[in-house]
Amino acid sequence: VISNINNGKGVERLIFGTLYPAYSSYKAVKSKDVREYVKWMMYWIIFALFTTAEVITDIFLCWLPFYYELKIAFVVWLLSPYTKGSSVLYRKFVHPTLSSKEKDIDEYLCQAKDKSYDTLMHFGRKGLNVAATAAVMAATKGQGVLSERLRSFSMQDLSPFQAEGQAQNASSVTTQPAAVQHRTRTMIHSKSETGYSKGKQSQAE
Repeated sequence: VISNINNGKGVERLIFGTLYPAYSSYKAVKSKDVREYVKWMMYWIIFALFTTAEVITDIFLCWLPFYYELKIAFVVWLLSPYTKGSSVLYRKFVHPTLSSKEKDIDEYLCQAKDKSYDTLMHFGRKGLNVAATAAVMAATKGQGVLSERLRSFSMQDLSPFQAEGQAQNASSVTTQPAAVQHRTRTMIHSKSETGYSKGKQSQAE
């Protein structure tokens, strides 16, 4: 039940604190009214600070009764054209503080940008090195596996051919003596016929 109530308060805060000011800012941009520009810029600065502080206060003060109702009332006070809460807070507190600390803030932001760029380049190089190393290792492993697969396939493919070759050699060895015997028999038979014919010729003479 409490979570549902909190979600309902979050929706109200989203409507009053974000959507309505965003639409009003759009109207200010469209109409090109300088006063409206300044008004809504001051509101968004105060709302950004409020959202940042809200992250901390929600942890330590969420148990207080009417805590979420007070936050909605504060947002309405910032938006109201009668109270002009965002303009009051900006002119009395935010603007003087930022004006006195502006140089320090700019220097800190420049240093943060330089450090973030160096850090990004450092981690980018490390990431590229790791990716290149992983690619090389994967390629070498893939070549090793491929060579082993090819070797296994070649031995399996050659084994039936080797068996067929051995069978053909055996059959040729078995059939060769029979062919030789047939040739010798035909030669002997032809020689005997020629001798017989010569003997008949000599008797006739």
